[in-house]
Amino acid sequence: MFEKNNHGHIATGDNAQVPATSAITKTFMANVFLWMTFAMVITAITAYWFASDQALIGSLFNFETGQMSGLGWFVMLTPLGFVLLMSFGYQKLSPAIMTLLFLAFSVLIGMSLSFILIVYTAASVYKTFAITAGMFGIMAVTGYTTKTDLTRFGSIMFMGLIGIIIALVANFFLRSSTLEYIISVIGVLVFTGLTAYDVQKLKRIGSQQMDAANKRKLAIMGALTLYLDFINLFLFLLRLLGARR
Repeated sequence: MFEKNNHGHIATGDNAQVPATSAITKTFMANVFLWMTFAMVITAITAYWFASDQALIGSLFNFETGQMSGLGWFVMLTPLGFVLLMSFGYQKLSPAIMTLLFLAFSVLIGMSLSFILIVYTAASVYKTFAITAGMFGIMAVTGYTTKTDLTRFGSIMFMGLIGIIIALVANFFLRSSTLEYIISVIGVLVFTGLTAYDVQKLKRIGSQQMDAANKRKLAIMGALTLYLDFINLFLFLLRLLGARR
């Protein structure tokens, strides 16, 4: 016997919800990538604005003394607080607050990334960004279309991420150029892999039925996840490919 589901599709058994689920997933993923792209644009504009204005960049770093200003330290350290607040406060925060936090986060990242436009040549930054976008796009498509379960692969990538963090802390004291190069190579591999894993994970989340508020918040959190994958992949590639001024 046939019956019509809430999304207007004719139900004919176990596969009745497939068309509806596919549409829900595509809408969710489109929102994730839309918010991620919007945040990237904000970050790029903010970075260029600060890097091209001597007064603004000077408010973050005093080039005469080589000292970071109070605002500079705030910009460098606060984004981590935003990520923790959004992650642990997910249940209590409204969709509007989550959105504002994410957009403020993208501004702060743009302010901190303004330094790369001073340290590296513009040509190498643009080239690295284009390479990053290409790699990210390929892995995003792979994660979305593959039938292989990437859960175990994601766990390996996460362990690699923990290793990178430990190595970065160690190299802060060692100042080894060789170790820095190795960290950068591993970082590129880890965040390339995490992109595919995170997209597949978000695809599964997006296929679930939930209310509009939770869907909006999950889209923002998904955009944050992919945004961080892209930014970190870009920074590690820049260490390998960037030409300093």
